[in-house]
Amino acid sequence: MNQINRIELAELFSRGAIKLDLVGNGPDAVLAELVDQIREIAEQPAARETLLRALHEREALHSTGIGDGIALPHARNALVGLVDHPLLVFGRHKEGINYGALDGIPSRLFFLLVAPTVTEHLAILARLSRILRVPKLRKGLLAADSPQKVISLIREAEAEK
Repeated sequence: MNQINRIELAELFSRGAIKLDLVGNGPDAVLAELVDQIREIAEQPAARETLLRALHEREALHSTGIGDGIALPHARNALVGLVDHPLLVFGRHKEGINYGALDGIPSRLFFLLVAPTVTEHLAILARLSRILRVPKLRKGLLAADSPQKVISLIREAEAEK
């Protein structure tokens, strides 16, 4: 088993990287809110702009709204030099926003992925996509009342997959 398969998704959330009350009224505002949850990037204006630009470029290719009220914003390529380890940010929007998902359902659950290598990026994206297919997890994430609950739900879902 390689190093990437041993990474647990629940371990990739940096401190404070879970926001249960996103307020942005569109994709750009939500992306900015999610990026601002990554302290080490939010505190560096150049790094913040680099990440936001990469996320916008990816969204311009095709929306990362995957359906079922979920969006997985990520850059098209690995962000070498921006981060030295993969990280996830979770955000939840009460009403949901139109994020361009094929099913037309407004996105309420957001997982922002930032990774330094393509291999890590693709492996984490695949694992996230797999666990988010489970209705029980999506329902739990919509109801979670704390960041700790979000992490525990993700940990449980990964253990079952």
